[in-house]
This record gives sequence, structure tokens and C-alpha cells, in this order.
Amino acid sequence: MQRVNRRRLIAGGLGVLGAGALAACSPDGRPEAPGAEATASLSHIHAVVRDPADSSVVLLAAHQGLFRLSEQRPTAVGPEIDLMGFTVTPDGRYLASGHPGPGVDLPEPLGLIESTDRGESWNVISQGGESDFHALASTADQVLGFDGELRLSDDGQTWTTLPIGSMPASVAIAEDSGTMWAATEEGVLRSEDGTTWDRLDTPQLIQFLTWVDEQTIVGASVEGHVLISHDAGDSWTVSQESVGEVSALGAGLTGEGDVEVLLVVGVSVLRTLDGGETTERLL
Repeated sequence: MQRVNRRRLIAGGLGVLGAGALAACSPDGRPEAPGAEATASLSHIHAVVRDPADSSVVLLAAHQGLFRLSEQRPTAVGPEIDLMGFTVTPDGRYLASGHPGPGVDLPEPLGLIESTDRGESWNVISQGGESDFHALASTADQVLGFDGELRLSDDGQTWTTLPIGSMPASVAIAEDSGTMWAATEEGVLRSEDGTTWDRLDTPQLIQFLTWVDEQTIVGASVEGHVLISHDAGDSWTVSQESVGEVSALGAGLTGEGDVEVLLVVGVSVLRTLDGGETTERLL
């Protein structure tokens, strides 16, 4: 297994660096309108996920705030917030963390914030002025986040610090069992109770991972390959070709039951239904 420097892995997983010129923005730095200009203004995408309220929309959490991507057009939503961590619960609540933009009346750092109107407005739930969660994952009832410590909450307000031997670049949590995964420089760690962790044997070092269902986990390696496990991390398939340097990863099931993987590579958003062997460009 290839090993990488801790600084490279953590910087890649927690402070995603993208490339992209800023153009055609309003004075506050937000895109004036969707289309080519908005595409040029969108960079440093930290999270990508389907909107459960509208499966035709892909949500992009970026340095400039939240964007809805539909028909290859990103549209800015809500206030300008540097969304370092972002997750959507099964019931459609948006949870995030990061830093407020100019003139945004939210604490620095944000702590855990919530939107119940699809990103139009945000409220602080907890840890305002204290935590910047660079990694976030959620179920209907739990939130798992990393802000320098790995923390778990049943209500988003009170947190339990979990012991873990290596800093996670990304985290995931299963809806039914509550099983947790963490992608670290030591490999993927899995825990059923948040106290004891087992290191999984993966074909490549995984930098980003996400939960699809109780048995299906998707990862992206530091080499840019897509990895999928259909047995909760015990065995993995790995794509033949690299898609490039991945900076954000999302996955879910289509209506037909296929595993859809969304990847941010540079300023492009890619979609694959065959484990990374072929891709479709969404942005």
C-alpha cells in the first residue's frame, strides 16, 4: 500500500484545494447569474451530494457557499459561507461547518450550523465560535464530525469525544447500525461503538469515503481510483483507471438500484455508474 505524508493527506481531506479563476462576480464575490460565469466563480468544492428533496439536483458545498447544480449550471444559494464540512440528513436537513463570509452574522468559526430551508438560511446548533468541522457525516439521529477531535452527537447539541488513533480526513456513519468509518493516513478505520477501531485492508490508501447503505461503502484513493465495498468494508473493488486528484466524493443509489458515485476533480464534477471505469461530466 502506498503511504503518503500526513500533511498531504490531511490537507487534501480537510482543506480541499481546487483550481479556478474568479470571474463575473458581484461586488461581494458571489456569481451574478448561473451559467458559464457562475461556473468560473466556483472553486474549492469541499462536498458533493444529491439533494434528497430533488434528486435531479447536485449540491456543491464550496469556498463561496452552497450551490445547486442542475443541467450543468451551478446556482448560488443562501449566504456566502466557506462550507468546510457539509452533510445532508435523510429527512433533508442540511448540516455544515466552516467560516462566515463578509457581512454574514454567524460566529467564527461556525460550529455546527443547520438549514431547514434547503440552504437559504442557517442557524447555529452548537459549538459556535469553537469548532470548525472539516469532516461531517450524519444519519437521521446522529452527527459525526472532526474538528481536531472526533465527536459524535445524538442531537447536534451535546457531543461525546471518541478516541481514535489517527486523524480522519473524512468520516462516514451507517443509518441503521451506526457503524462508523474514518479515512486516515493509517488506512480506513471501522468502529461499531466509537471506542474500539479495526483497520481495514484496502487495495489503495483511501482519502475520501462515504456510506451508501448498510453494506455499501464508496471510497476515493489518493491515486484517484474509485473503490467500492459491498460487504461493509471487508473486501473492495478498485477502478482500473484514475480519474485524477479527487477533492470531494458523494455516492448513493439510483432509482434502478445502481451505485452512483459523484467526484470533484479540479473544477469538474464527474458521475460514474460503473465504479469509475467510465465517467460523465456534470460540470
